[in-house]
Amino acid sequence: MRARKQEIQKPMNAESLRRRALRAIATLILLCGGSAAVGTARAEWLYREAAIMGTRCAVELWADDRAKGEAAIESVFAEMRRFDAVMSTYKPDSEVSYVNAHAAEGPVKISPELYDLIATSLEYSVLTHGTFDITYASVGYLYDYPKHVRPSEAQIASALPGVNYRHVHLDAKARTVSFERPGMRIDFGGIKGYEVDRGVEVLKAAGFTHAMVNAGGDTRIIGDRFGKDWIVGIRDPDDKHKIVVRMPISDAAMSTSGDYERFFDEGGVRYHHILDPKTGKSPHKVRSVTIIGPNATRTDALTKAVFVMGAKEGIAFIETLPDVDAVVITPDGKVWYSKGLEPPKPASGQAPSARP
Repeated sequence: MRARKQEIQKPMNAESLRRRALRAIATLILLCGGSAAVGTARAEWLYREAAIMGTRCAVELWADDRAKGEAAIESVFAEMRRFDAVMSTYKPDSEVSYVNAHAAEGPVKISPELYDLIATSLEYSVLTHGTFDITYASVGYLYDYPKHVRPSEAQIASALPGVNYRHVHLDAKARTVSFERPGMRIDFGGIKGYEVDRGVEVLKAAGFTHAMVNAGGDTRIIGDRFGKDWIVGIRDPDDKHKIVVRMPISDAAMSTSGDYERFFDEGGVRYHHILDPKTGKSPHKVRSVTIIGPNATRTDALTKAVFVMGAKEGIAFIETLPDVDAVVITPDGKVWYSKGLEPPKPASGQAPSARP
């Protein structure tokens, strides 16, 4: 708040006090949209963070009533915790854990939400030609990044046949899922943007029109900041305190996936959490991928696909989709943009950003 210079004021008589009070009431009516109700809450931005789903989650919103705003934020976090309890592969009593344990034995009846999420995931597998695949977990569970554990070549070879989205079968009428072969697993870590979208739905249902919901690398924005865009940044893969690209967005989602999120280095090789479904290993064609689009489910899934494809193929793929754009950072430090995000051409003598 800008400091205001203090002034020495003369004592006011009763009439002066009455006029000042009337002016104050009129100002309050204007600020509150015409309502002169006593005790109207002061509108303000509210921001809260919570550790959920193994990552930092955050909500920021504009609230006309602080109590309602706080309650809405807690409702978003409650929804995220509910999703984690149902969909986490780290919780043995979750619905997804039950599916992973039994779907190879025969059809498993599942909830409408899980059915729809699997169906959506399979659609993205088809769209991305298998570079996004929730069955990556058939190999992915063999990695433990905090403990620097990775599978042997023999273990990967044994588990890799289970990585194939075509071996996941849904029965819409019976609302069941089954796996074609033993050892298959699914995991929604690559499409957790879905839960950001659920958080946005919670806020919209409560009437909020200016807000941000974030979970790890996935963010979705409702509206703008009253005439100004929200400014989002893409970090340097080697320095979390350095921003490489800043972009203004409103009413959109943005997801970033990088090789610096969950990883360990061993023998000069980085083993990170994004796996190529064809190899069961971490790809190294890029360092980070950012996708901007209409919802976080879409942007999150597409970041994984482009990460596996690499910069040239990935940008070309994104440019076939009219509703999304991409920023890709490669190991040599170059920044690639899809056409919708290309910055102005640099001045003479400066190197341009990479293009396919």
